[in-house]
Amino acid sequence: MDEALTGRRVLWGAVRGQWRDVTVSSVLASGHQIGETLVPVLIGLAVDRAIGRGDGGALLLWLAVLAVVYLGLSWGFRLGAGAGERAGARAAHGLRTALVRRVLDPRGGAADGRLPGALATIATEDARRVGAVNVAVFAGVAALVAIVVAAVVLLRVSLPLGLLVLLGTPALLAAGHLLSKPLERRSHAEQERAAHASAVAADLIGGLRVLKGIGAESAAVRRYRRISGESLTATVRAARAEAWQNGTVLALTGTFIAIVALIGGRLAAAGDISLGDLVTAVGLALLLLGPLQVLAWVNTEFAQARASAARIAEVLASPAAVPPGDAEPARPVRGHVRLTGVTCRTLRGLDLEARPGELVGVVAADPADAVALLRCLGRERDPDDGAVELDGVRLASLDPGDVRREILVAPHDADLFDGTPLDNVSAAARLDARAALAAAGADDVDAAAPVGEGGRSLSGGQRQRVALARALAADAPVLVLHDPTTAVDAVTEARIADGIRALRTGRTTIVVTTSPALLAVTDRVVLLTGGRAADTAPHAELVDRHDDYRTAVLA
Repeated sequence: MDEALTGRRVLWGAVRGQWRDVTVSSVLASGHQIGETLVPVLIGLAVDRAIGRGDGGALLLWLAVLAVVYLGLSWGFRLGAGAGERAGARAAHGLRTALVRRVLDPRGGAADGRLPGALATIATEDARRVGAVNVAVFAGVAALVAIVVAAVVLLRVSLPLGLLVLLGTPALLAAGHLLSKPLERRSHAEQERAAHASAVAADLIGGLRVLKGIGAESAAVRRYRRISGESLTATVRAARAEAWQNGTVLALTGTFIAIVALIGGRLAAAGDISLGDLVTAVGLALLLLGPLQVLAWVNTEFAQARASAARIAEVLASPAAVPPGDAEPARPVRGHVRLTGVTCRTLRGLDLEARPGELVGVVAADPADAVALLRCLGRERDPDDGAVELDGVRLASLDPGDVRREILVAPHDADLFDGTPLDNVSAAARLDARAALAAAGADDVDAAAPVGEGGRSLSGGQRQRVALARALAADAPVLVLHDPTTAVDAVTEARIADGIRALRTGRTTIVVTTSPALLAVTDRVVLLTGGRAADTAPHAELVDRHDDYRTAVLA
């Protein structure tokens, strides 16, 4: 990842990566605009050389020439627009791919401080806006070509008219750029608010059952209404800025065109130019309205794209949560896990060991200790002090992807993918999926029924058991489970405990839980208090000799 990445580099990269299509579209669209510019010229020539002389044959010839020009410019627009739209779609796709790759990077960091809904908005709407700048580029190039060609023609007709266009167009462009600055700022705010509203909506939908269960629907609705209102206000402000910019630029453009037509008329009245030249000048003046409006639109597109590119750059340049490693895990992986003097968040000099093939329980009096332990074991964060080792190799020296292939940390709130329970369990299975479902007590769940997005068609207990089955089926050398049975009844929990014990025989397993049923089947349990290992012994012994343990496990 490039921490020096900026919105400007993202924007330039979106265009440079599609340079072939952008070049083709610019050339073809410029050809279209040259054809459009030639139309008034050809009409003026027809007036002077055919109509003015009463030559019917010459008139037919000029009409034929006009037909050929119209045919060429229409195909130029069609093919050029197609190439430009293709460039925009491909650039947006490339940005979406880069964003997803960054979010899924094993080193993490991209999702810190960002809700999933906000990331989804950046990967969709912001990527689309940046990709669309390719369309603005070819349209802007074609508009500039049209203005230059018109100015050259007008210079041949009249030096004052040509100079007026050549000097007036840059002034209009500069005014349009200055007027786009407020729109850029407000567009950034608009996208930020929209992303936040989208993220909150996704969270509310995901937690709908919980909200109904605790009777918090009204509070949730009030919160979303407030956030949605802020998003609406930001959108209206951006729309006002866009309307103000477009209206002002259009007024300036209209004034400019009127001045060109006025000067042309005065020159014709004075006899300095012919009637055909006047027709050409007025036609070109009217024609210039289109390219100048296109340039105003291009300014708007670039203003919005710059704001979106800055948001994309923030995600792509997010610092990694952990650095990459260059060491290799010991082969074969035995599954010997050792924490020595680990200090991380609430952990204070923690010593903990899980020997190869051992089933170890961990009971944390403070839930924050459990979270910190899980983050260290999954290498989502490196310890501030001390070391976490796998078979004698420090996790901090290994690539995070390698760590997670050998140590699978299964959180208690893991989401399911759309599909069936069997699809979810089979996705990365090394063991028989149905055996894993049975071990997780999920063999009573219809394996072929759709689970819905995030597994919402299942009950909380079913969803948790399918997620546990998926973790078991992966058959990782080291499996770390966090409260895998909080949503199941006591009978099912005891069955799951036996299933985990049987299926993980010979494999290292660490279960961070306060469930007596799970702790009873472990080889031993480590009690964490104050961020340290207070004691380690079989479950029954800790029950007898520790009040803290009894409170955590049996209360």
